[in-house]
Amino acid sequence: MPAHTTNPGIRVVLVDKHRLVLCGLQRIIDDEKPDLAVVGTSTSCENAVELALDVAPDVVVLDAALTAQNDAVVPMMSERNMRVLLLGAMDASLTHEVAILRGACGVVRKEDTPEVLIKAIKRVHSGELWLDRSTTGRLFVELSRQNGRASANPINGKLGSLTSREHDIVRSLVSRPGADNKTLASELHIGEHTLRNHLSRIYDKLGVPNRVELYIFAQRHGVNIRPNH
Repeated sequence: MPAHTTNPGIRVVLVDKHRLVLCGLQRIIDDEKPDLAVVGTSTSCENAVELALDVAPDVVVLDAALTAQNDAVVPMMSERNMRVLLLGAMDASLTHEVAILRGACGVVRKEDTPEVLIKAIKRVHSGELWLDRSTTGRLFVELSRQNGRASANPINGKLGSLTSREHDIVRSLVSRPGADNKTLASELHIGEHTLRNHLSRIYDKLGVPNRVELYIFAQRHGVNIRPNH
């Protein structure tokens, strides 16, 4: 259900099938006002999509178990510039990785502390990925397996299609995954609108839909990237 807030900082929607979990998560985030604010909660993916379209949150904290029941929810939210942060269990790595490949920005384990959750929300809101080393490694292997049949020529062709400015943007973005568009644009001495246009063309040319796959693509082809934590 929508929550009424006044000019919140980071707008958060919480989605978990357990109402007690939702109550606990909301209390954790409410303690961070005005930097963060809950603008809605839901116990199902279907209602969550409708809610998210209504309140337009910055970050959706989503029970990872629900993505196995509705594999469209993460892409639908990601396509609308909502950053999805999964809340999952230690023994559900495959579910997490599938959702990340579909556009989720990272995973907070249910075993983690409230401080980790708050930090992760702020990081993904700023454009960073919240992935540990083991998850990053498995994603790299999976994408390598998916693309294993591709020869070097198509890759060279994709990279060769980038302009000099687009190469600069890729290097800046993957070397600083936590930087938001405003910061990147300032460092590159261009406007945010121009940066967004460049990013759209880069995603199209490299055949990647989001920052997760750009991160993996760049890592696979020689760009040095450090995991978040």
